[in-house]
Amino acid sequence: MLRKTRIALATVFFTGITLLFLDLTGVLHAYLGWMAKIQLLPAIMATNFGIVALLAVITLLFGRVYCSVICPLGVMQDIISWTRGKLNKKHRFRFSYSPDTPAKHWLRYLMLGLFVPALALGANAVALLIAPYSTFGRIATNLFAPIYRLGNNALAWIAERFDSYAFYSTEVWIGSLPTLLTALAAFIIIFILAWRGGRTWCNTICPVGTLLGAISRFSIFAPVIDTEKCRNCGLCGKQCKASCINTKEHKIDYSKCVACMDCIDACKDGAVKYALRRRSFAALRMTVLPQDDRTDAIQNKVEHPQNEKPDNGRRAFIASGALLVGTAATAQVQSNVDGGLAEVSHANKPERKTPLVPAGSVSLRNFEDHCVACQLCVNACPNNVLRPSTELHNLMQPVMNYDKGYCRPECTSCSEICPAGAIRPISIEEKSSVQIGIAVVNLENCLADKGEANCGLCSRRCPAGAITMVNKTLEDGKTVKIPAVNEQKCIGCGACEHLCPARPFTAIHVEGIEVHKTK
Repeated sequence: MLRKTRIALATVFFTGITLLFLDLTGVLHAYLGWMAKIQLLPAIMATNFGIVALLAVITLLFGRVYCSVICPLGVMQDIISWTRGKLNKKHRFRFSYSPDTPAKHWLRYLMLGLFVPALALGANAVALLIAPYSTFGRIATNLFAPIYRLGNNALAWIAERFDSYAFYSTEVWIGSLPTLLTALAAFIIIFILAWRGGRTWCNTICPVGTLLGAISRFSIFAPVIDTEKCRNCGLCGKQCKASCINTKEHKIDYSKCVACMDCIDACKDGAVKYALRRRSFAALRMTVLPQDDRTDAIQNKVEHPQNEKPDNGRRAFIASGALLVGTAATAQVQSNVDGGLAEVSHANKPERKTPLVPAGSVSLRNFEDHCVACQLCVNACPNNVLRPSTELHNLMQPVMNYDKGYCRPECTSCSEICPAGAIRPISIEEKSSVQIGIAVVNLENCLADKGEANCGLCSRRCPAGAITMVNKTLEDGKTVKIPAVNEQKCIGCGACEHLCPARPFTAIHVEGIEVHKTK
């Protein structure tokens, strides 16, 4: 029951967190957003010491159940290794515990030793490459979400043929090529390690696993081996995804054990139990038989049949997703149209001296110090304003760009979902009064200044009323109206930049400010 309970809880958490990164409607965040906020690293970055203390107490009581239940990257590794086990039951894990091979604890603590100073010194781009929640978030956003959206678009295309609008098509696009390649590389490495060795990543690279492992060494409850019942069959060690069971000496490395309960389920003699660890200490103090007598006793025991059944599960797994993806690819159309009448070409990205970060970030430094680069806000943004940065100092952390949309004053999606405190919760009324940037006019590109058109689109569409058209006298005595920005009213939403028709560079763009102001 312990293993089944663990699997059920892990399924709930993994499904819930994955859906957060795939959600197209923004509805699930209101119900499942707490799952992201109880992840260890986001809780630390948000200075949510209540959650951090709770996770520490749970680890001290029950071991590393966080890694086997709550952490989505850990559960993803379990899914990969479980699939390997279904395909090849005899050799599920290539790397099992060996007393002749010393554990690579030095590598674990080296990664932790690099991770903590990197965060403390502000080198988040380096540290977050190995953070488990951040890594899973990038994988889900850049690899899983596009496939999910293509499947959604395929269903929308099919539904449209039957005059149904139960599904609606969404745009599938890549926010950042470096982030995509980083996510792909991380997924390939983790997949190979999990396929061959189960929780190899957790017990060699993951800093959160190392930190919780240091606590779980003193856990009160843990799997223990009864030396009286054990017949040294080795099944528990073969099924251990963490390679932490020394079957010859009946010892378990509790710093690596993730409390998955697989060893309990694998043992046919009931020699492995989840209990108070003081029982294991008592068992180690018991007098054991001499080696020769122990060998005779083991040989006299009755072998339990394995009762292996034919594995028909793999035949039930049918890759029907290929059809949906193919249909979505043919149904995917360009939606870059203005009112469905004229095609709109995207302008070149302006060179901003200061990056733009969402309202609720308080300041650029606060955002960069707290953001864990999970990119949950990137997927949640309904206007496609947020995308991962390609700059080295804030690599993969979201920044704002207005080529696909602008930050609507009535939208607070990113502040509602951020689990790390990089974007603090903010109301619609508060957002309308927060200045995140200031619009800057470049008359060299302005169509109105050139006399080519009586434009004024930026003025008409400014939600803050910060842009007005003023007269400018030309050399020939004629006058034209050009845009002028009231810096006191401008909130930096980017509506003017997004809607400006000048190409290839817009005649107006928004410059970010270091510290956000409240009007």
